[in-house]
Amino acid sequence: MLELGVFHNGASDLPKKITPDGMVVNDGTVADTHASFQRVLIGQVRQGILAEKLGFNYWFMTEHHFQPEGPEFSPNPLLVESAIAAQTRRIRLGQQANIITWWEPVRLAEQAAMLDVISGGRLEFGIGRGYQPREAEVFGHRLGATIQDQERNRAYFQEVYEIILKAWTEPSFSYRGQFFSIPPSWTKWNHKQTIAYFSQPGVGRTVDQVLHLGPPDMYSVGSPIMASTTTLKEISLFPQPLQKPYPQIWEPVTSERSIRWCGARGVNCFTIPEPTSRLKRNVEIYYEECEKNGWPDRLGRGKFKYGWDSEKRRGFALSRNVFLLMPGQDRDQAWQRVKMGMELEWDYYGPFGFAAVLAEADEPMYDLRMKVTAELLAQKEVLLFGTPDEVGEKILRIKDKVGYEDFCFVGWFELGGFSTEEIEEQMQYFMESVAPGLRTACGGQLENPEVTVDLIAQPRVKV
Repeated sequence: MLELGVFHNGASDLPKKITPDGMVVNDGTVADTHASFQRVLIGQVRQGILAEKLGFNYWFMTEHHFQPEGPEFSPNPLLVESAIAAQTRRIRLGQQANIITWWEPVRLAEQAAMLDVISGGRLEFGIGRGYQPREAEVFGHRLGATIQDQERNRAYFQEVYEIILKAWTEPSFSYRGQFFSIPPSWTKWNHKQTIAYFSQPGVGRTVDQVLHLGPPDMYSVGSPIMASTTTLKEISLFPQPLQKPYPQIWEPVTSERSIRWCGARGVNCFTIPEPTSRLKRNVEIYYEECEKNGWPDRLGRGKFKYGWDSEKRRGFALSRNVFLLMPGQDRDQAWQRVKMGMELEWDYYGPFGFAAVLAEADEPMYDLRMKVTAELLAQKEVLLFGTPDEVGEKILRIKDKVGYEDFCFVGWFELGGFSTEEIEEQMQYFMESVAPGLRTACGGQLENPEVTVDLIAQPRVKV
C-alpha cells in the first residue's frame, strides 16, 4: 500500500545568481528577501491546502530561521499548519522537524497538542536536534542546548523528549533532570481555589500529590498565594493531544546513532537526502534496532512491515527532490533553472556535513569542501528530474532496492527561484501523471479518513 506526502523547505522565490567565487545565492537585496519570504509563507498555507485537495496523505514542514541567502524558510511549522488545519479535514500535518533544543519543552508540548486538537487528531510530531550555529546559539544558548557541545545538545534533546511525553500522557506531572525542574521546587502556590479543587473526591489527583502544604508565614501577609511554606509539586498540561497515548513522533536522521535511538523508542524515521545504497543500509539498521527492542510502538501493535507499514503509519519514509518536465517544456532550459535551485540549497547544506553522506554506503565519506552539483544529485537520485515516466521509474527503483513492503514517498517539489504557482503545478502534475503508476505498483493508495472537527461554528446571535 502507498502513502504520499509533500515536504516544504521554504526556499526563496527570488531569482538566483552565481557570485564570483561560484556560490549560488538570492539575486536581491535583504529587503527583497523579506518580501520574498512573506510570499513564501502564504504559499506554504496555500500548498498545504492544495495537497489535501490533490490526495496527498501528509504535509511536512521544517524549522529554520535567519537565512538571507535564500535556501530555506520555516520559522514555526506548528503555526502555519494550524492555518492549514482550519481549512482541511484529511491531510496529516507533520514537521521535519521542530528543533526541540530551541524550545522550552512544556510550551512546545502545549502548542503541538493545540494543533492536534484543532486538526481533529492529525498531528505527526517531528523532533530534531538542530545543527546550524546561527540558529542554535540564538535560540538554544540560554537553555543550555548549545550545538558547540554535541553531547550536551544530545542530552538536552533527550530530556525535552521525555518531558513532552510526560506532559502529553500524565494527568498531572513533575520532572527533575539535568536541565529542567518542572515545576521549580521553590514555586509558591498557597491558592485556596487549587486546594479546594484537589480536596474534592474523584478529580484524579489529591492535594498532597499536587501541593506541599504549610502554614502561613511572613510572605503571605500581602497575598496568601505567596506563602513560602506551600509549594507546587505538579502541573497539568492543557490541552493534551487528541490522539492517545500521544501522536506518532518522527525524526529526520543521518547518523547510525540517531537511527538506533529512534528504533529503540518507536520513533519514525525520515530520510535526509542520501544515495539509495546508504538509505538501504539505514533502513536495515532501523529494523535491526526495532526488532532488538521488541518492536516499540505508541499503540503496542507489535511488528510492522519492512520499510513502511501504511496501516500503522510506522517505519522509515523516503523523501526526494522532484521536478517534472511539463508537456512541451524545453528540457535544457528547465534543467538550468533546476540546477540553480538545487545548487542554491546545496551550497548552503553541503558545508554542514550533508555533502559527506552523498557517498555510497561502501565509499569513504565525501569531502565537505566539495562543490555539490545538480548533476551529482541527479546521479545519486537525490534529485528526480525528468518526464513523469522517468521519475516514476526512479521512485519505484529506489523502493525495490531498499525492499519496502508498503511505501511512503514524500516529494520535495519546492525549489529556490520557483513561484508558488509553479510549485503548485508540479504537485498537481505529479498526482496526475506519476501517482497512478505508483498506486498500481503498490496495490493502491491509502485514503486518510475525514475528521469532523467543526472550526467554523455558526454564531447563535446576530452580529
